[in-house]
Amino acid sequence: MLMRASVSYFLSRGFLLFSLALTCCSCAAGPSSPVTLSVDQTAAGQSIPDDFSGLSYETKQLLRSNGEHYFTPENQKLIATFITLGIKNLRVGGNSADTPDVPYPEPKDIDDLFAFARTVDIKVIYNLRLRGQTDPTTDVEIAHYIMARYAASLLYFTIGNEPNVYLKQYPAYRAMLVKFITAIHAVEPDALFCGPSSTPSHVAWANNLANDMGEYPYFRFITQHSYPGGSARAVKDPAVGRDEMLSQKWVDEYQKFYDAFVPTVQKRGLVYRLEECNSFFHGGLKGASNTMASALWGLDFMHWWAAHGCEGINFHTGDTVAAADRQTAAQYAVFVSAPGGYDVRPLGYAMKAFDLGGHGRSFPVKIDSPDKLNLTAYAVAPDGMNLFITIINKEHVSDVQTSGGQKTPPRNASVTIASGGPYRHAEVQYLSEHGSHGDVSATTGVTLGGATFGQDASWNGAWTNLGERDWPDNFTVDVPAATAAVVHLSRE
Repeated sequence: MLMRASVSYFLSRGFLLFSLALTCCSCAAGPSSPVTLSVDQTAAGQSIPDDFSGLSYETKQLLRSNGEHYFTPENQKLIATFITLGIKNLRVGGNSADTPDVPYPEPKDIDDLFAFARTVDIKVIYNLRLRGQTDPTTDVEIAHYIMARYAASLLYFTIGNEPNVYLKQYPAYRAMLVKFITAIHAVEPDALFCGPSSTPSHVAWANNLANDMGEYPYFRFITQHSYPGGSARAVKDPAVGRDEMLSQKWVDEYQKFYDAFVPTVQKRGLVYRLEECNSFFHGGLKGASNTMASALWGLDFMHWWAAHGCEGINFHTGDTVAAADRQTAAQYAVFVSAPGGYDVRPLGYAMKAFDLGGHGRSFPVKIDSPDKLNLTAYAVAPDGMNLFITIINKEHVSDVQTSGGQKTPPRNASVTIASGGPYRHAEVQYLSEHGSHGDVSATTGVTLGGATFGQDASWNGAWTNLGERDWPDNFTVDVPAATAAVVHLSRE
C-alpha cells in the first residue's frame, strides 16, 4: 500500500489537531468527504478488561471427535490462532449444553479443556446443564471436579443456556437457579455464578436477575446473549443482511438493548458480559456473516460495547453450531478448521484489529461529518504516552435499490482528529479487502496491516509510518469506503 503523508502539528485550545488522510493505490473510487473527530481525554472513560475479547463454543465441542479433543494442549495450531487473534476468554455452552441427547463432558474432556486454557492463558465460563433437570446432583459433581482442580482458570459457572426457551417464565427460572446454586455452594462455597444467558428477545430477564441477585456475593456477573440481526432464516437476501449489518439502525438497537438492562446492572453494583453473540442466530447468514461486512460490523460492535462498560463479548463460533436442536455450518465463524490449521474468516480480522487498538481506557469521540457519512470512530488510550483511534468507514456498495431506484456511491473519508494530547508520531494499519472499491460481499481477500492470516496463524501485518516531527505538525490520511483504520499516535 502506497501512502503519502503531509506533516504539520498545531495546538488549539488544549487539543493537538491531527489531520489524517491516506492516499493508496487501491482506494475505492468516488468522492472524498471531510470528517472531524474530537477525542475528549478529560472524560473518565471506560476501562476495557484484559479478557474483553472472547469466543463462545458449543459444549459438544468438548467431546472427543474421531478419538481426539479439539481443546487440548496438543492442538498447537488452535493455541497459535487464539494467541495471534488476542482471544483471552472462552465460554463453553450453547444449545448443546442443555440438549438431553448430548452427553455430559467426562473428566478427561474437562481436563483437556482446562489444560488448553492454561496453555493459552485464558479464563473459562463453564455452562452447567439445567434443561430437563430437577436434581442438581450431576451439576454439583461437575462443579466440584472443576473447582477442585481448575479454579484459577475458571471465571464463572452459568447454569442453563437460554433458559427462557424451556422454562418460559422468569420466576420458574429464578427458583431453579437458586436451587442449583444452593446445592453447589454447599460443596463449593467459593464458586461464582453468572446468568441468565437468555435470548435477546428476553433481555428483561437480565434486568430482573440483576435486581434479584445484586446482593448475593457469589453472583457478580450478568450475562446476556445478543444477535442484532435476529434469525438468519428470516433474511432471504444476503445483500439486505449486509446493509443491515452496516446500518445506523443496528447501532441504534444496541442502545435500546443496553437501556433494557445495563442501568439496573450498574445500579446493583454488578457487571455484564455478552457471553454469546454474533450477527444473526441459527448459524449466521451466508453471504453476509462470512463477508467483509462482518469484519466492519464486528470491529464496530466490539468497540461500541467496550465504550459502554461491557466486561467483554464472546462471539459464538465453531465449524458447526447448534441451531435450535440440530447442528448447522457456522457462517458467522471467526475461523474454521483447514488442512494446515485454521482459516481465519473476516470476523477474525475484526478481532485482531480490536486487539491492536482496544487495550486500555476508551474515551468519547465526537464525530462531525457534514456529508453524514456512515462512519464510526473510537479512541482508546493504554497509557499517557499512546492513543489508538479506530475509524470504521461503513460506506459501501449496496445491491439493494433505494425506494427511488437510485444508489448512492460509497464515499471515502478524509479525517481530521483533535486528539487531546501532544502526540508527535503516527502510524496506521488498515482492515480492508484488496481491490474491493467499496464492495463488502467478498468472503476472501481481507487483509489487516497489508497481510492475511496463514492457516498456521502466521501473520506479518505491519504498521505504516505516517511520519514525525519535533514540533507539532499535521498528518493527512484518507480512509476509503468499506475500510477501517487503526491509527496509533504516540508522544515519542
